[in-house]
Amino acid sequence: MRDSSPLPPRAAVLSRRAALGLAAAVPLAAASPAASATPSATPSTARTAARTATIGGDLLGLGGIQVRGASGLPKRLTARSWLVADHVSGEVLASYNAHRLLAPASTLKMLFADTVLKKFERTELHRVTDADLAGIPAGSSLVGVKPGITYTVEQLWLGVFLRSGNDAVHVLSHMNGGVDTTVAQMQARADDLQALDTHVVSPDGFDHKGQMSSAYDLTLFARHGLADADFRAYCSTRTADFPAGGKKTFQIQNTDRLLTGAWGVPTYDGLIGVKNGYTSHAGNTFTGAATRGGRTLLVTVMHPKSGGSGVYEETAALLDWGFRQGANARPVGTLVAPLSEGGARATPAGKAPKAAAGAPARTETSGSSWGLVGGAGGAVALLAGGAVAWRSRRRAGAAGEAPVSEQRASGPGGSDTGTSETGTPDTGDSGARHQR
Repeated sequence: MRDSSPLPPRAAVLSRRAALGLAAAVPLAAASPAASATPSATPSTARTAARTATIGGDLLGLGGIQVRGASGLPKRLTARSWLVADHVSGEVLASYNAHRLLAPASTLKMLFADTVLKKFERTELHRVTDADLAGIPAGSSLVGVKPGITYTVEQLWLGVFLRSGNDAVHVLSHMNGGVDTTVAQMQARADDLQALDTHVVSPDGFDHKGQMSSAYDLTLFARHGLADADFRAYCSTRTADFPAGGKKTFQIQNTDRLLTGAWGVPTYDGLIGVKNGYTSHAGNTFTGAATRGGRTLLVTVMHPKSGGSGVYEETAALLDWGFRQGANARPVGTLVAPLSEGGARATPAGKAPKAAAGAPARTETSGSSWGLVGGAGGAVALLAGGAVAWRSRRRAGAAGEAPVSEQRASGPGGSDTGTSETGTPDTGDSGARHQR
């Protein structure tokens, strides 16, 4: 997968070390075999029940905008699905098609991290073999992992979070017992989190038939991931040095433009992370978290019509709304607790949910309050302090009727061409679908 947006009009100037990183990634892209779908986990009873139950509350199962008690939602939102939630309370402040089934692209790597991150110590060493890199889909985004080089687990995770490297994902998956084992564990983790819209086919989020998620589920993954200190540290890292063999390293840069300010996107004040995604078939996806004024919000945006930096602009607009109007909003749903932490399992409803009382608030243009530098350090500290309160305040969702599965959107312009996560064309492209 590649960064969450196709190449902007003007190429950015990369540092020599970043350019070396891109060069290191290209040979593997060229040599990667054609994508082959990994056998998916058998759909669980819980996910089957999701067809007749709405996780998080009945209103979230309704189509269209869901918001109560607050106005001023930004106009011109083009995403096919989005959601705004409070990180600590789990309250969903506003949503649009929260449970709509869409291709997640690399945002699925949040679930991969939720599943595998704690299984290995950061300092554990692994010497990469050819077998570790077998089966990576052609057109994948890569960090530049090479056989014969020894990496720490921390370096591999930086490759996953900063560069969305499918090569790093596959190495960690092989360390975890193999791709099929990891896929099955990810599906089990999704079921425990009650992310019942999610069907996992590959650990990296690359396009495969049947691989789906939703704005609601991606927000669940981000919320639970951010409760872990390592997850928070990785997703908020802007740059890092990555091994190139011997004593050489090259610089890798985070592809989250709201975090780094790349491609002319203003950094978002207080942004913590979390994960972006793009494939030419799926389009853009992004889940972001930010802290301002003692409050942390989560926003997921899936498949906006606008290309380039549109997914970041719509995320920033929704974050702005949440920080300005969120205190007035009455919840339209909640992010439920995992079953393993005492969450109540949703049960099928006997009938479809009734329409929400009153018409949704009319959308209005939202002003921007983008800052110059994201305050990730302070935001992460505040987020860590709120983790205990968050766990004690989560609520189980009510049951309703789930929406029908929909086809995935095509990428911007319907093109099969893509770019690397740096925004630079991947010269190792085989012509297959591209991912970030």
